Amino acid sequence: MKDILTELESRRTEARLGGGQRRIDAQHAKGKLTARERIELLLDDSSFEESDTFVAHRATDFGMDKERPAGDGVVTGWGTINGRLVYVFSQDFTVMGGSVSETHAAKIVKIQDMAMQNGAPVIGLNDSGGARIQEGVMSLAGYGDVFQRNIDASGVIPQISVIMGPCAGGAVYSPAMTDFIFMVKDSSYMFVTGPDVVKTVTNEVVTAEELGGASAHTKKSGVADAAFENDVEALAEVRRLVDFLPLNNQARVPVRPFFDDPGRIEDSLDTLVPDNPNMPYDMKELIEKLADEGDFFELQADYAGNILTGFIRLEGRTVGVVANQPMVLAGCLDIDSSRKAAKFVRFCDAFDIPLLTLVDVPGFLPGTSQEYGGVIKHGAKLLFAYGEATVPKVTVITRKAYGGAYVVMASKHLAGDFNYAWPTSEIAVMGSKGAVEILYRSEFGDADKIAARTADYEDRFANPFVAAEKGFIDEVIMPHSTRKRVARAFASLRQKRQERPWRKHDTIPL
Repeated sequence: MKDILTELESRRTEARLGGGQRRIDAQHAKGKLTARERIELLLDDSSFEESDTFVAHRATDFGMDKERPAGDGVVTGWGTINGRLVYVFSQDFTVMGGSVSETHAAKIVKIQDMAMQNGAPVIGLNDSGGARIQEGVMSLAGYGDVFQRNIDASGVIPQISVIMGPCAGGAVYSPAMTDFIFMVKDSSYMFVTGPDVVKTVTNEVVTAEELGGASAHTKKSGVADAAFENDVEALAEVRRLVDFLPLNNQARVPVRPFFDDPGRIEDSLDTLVPDNPNMPYDMKELIEKLADEGDFFELQADYAGNILTGFIRLEGRTVGVVANQPMVLAGCLDIDSSRKAAKFVRFCDAFDIPLLTLVDVPGFLPGTSQEYGGVIKHGAKLLFAYGEATVPKVTVITRKAYGGAYVVMASKHLAGDFNYAWPTSEIAVMGSKGAVEILYRSEFGDADKIAARTADYEDRFANPFVAAEKGFIDEVIMPHSTRKRVARAFASLRQKRQERPWRKHDTIPL
């Protein structure tokens, strides 16, 4: 008995070393943690339960039978984050570059299946050189099995990907199908084809960082939700995100103790909107003053900055926020912001997370680049996402809400539950200047007449009261009372139930 226990401990020690101390040192030299160190930081102390520690690959070609490391380049198991169950896999770059083999993929698939069966999030820590070439199609089949589980889990359990090293070729598609993607600056990258292939095919000379680094995907492509300075910060932020999310689509949003008065009055909000309608202001200030303890977890902060998305808590409960940002492009909707917001709204609806929409939108961004890029289709994605969402929806219009963009931003016409407006808001087809130019073109030579027409249009339409008279605005509220009114609105909607007609799935305009 003693001999077998000694052997067990010896095998465990060897498995924990992954590719050996030399490769661990090389990983650390790059500023990267090992697969096991990452799991230790991500999960609560001593909560990790590993599975398949001793799994080894079955390949024999190209001399593979002479190197069969325990674990086969990925550490899998489950544990807790602040006491709540999560499943995790962490690829080990010290073992054959973290390359994916048949058995490597099977370990990930087993964790994905367990997560689905037990209704808990899956977190993937990706650090892999891609498919293991020595295994050929068996490696590709393993990727396909993982992809299918990503699809089956979509909208059922939260899926989070953290890119902590290379992620190339077929490996990028699994993270792409998950709900959130985080990257680490200067040490992680994602691309379908690497710089060498790009140079061969297109003659472009580009570095890995330029092609698929954290900056490229958080600022240009919008593939990633955020990038962090190092592994430690990235894992801490994943823990923070998980605290906002329900465990699955049948669970309620988490509720945590809060120390902020739901009826808190914020007098500074009465002067947030400038007197000059063309002056910008920071919508983040409003979000933070509405949130419990000012805590706002922003997503895609560096992409499509004209719209803000992220999570706050009201009375300890998670709420998803979508808000126009007047500081960027005057808060106009465009292709990128529509896609960004639509994805977020659909995630919140899938997991029964209430939606708060803060509106200051002058319309859709005009121009040939937008039209040729398909702003009609992309704008319709956001329209569709809001219209199909059955979660509690509360909307506050702070200033402008013009044209089709007014309708798109969770208006009463798209089944908004409570639609409020500040006294400073203007709800109309367009601004007074543009409207007068169209309505009274024949009088444009007379400055006094045009000024009078403009003033008349503003009096009649540039206010929230016409919409309130029609019932499209439920109440005109004072800015300082917004937190109280919004918190009470969401509290009244906690038992909301809304059913849609049966269908296999919708055909959202893609």
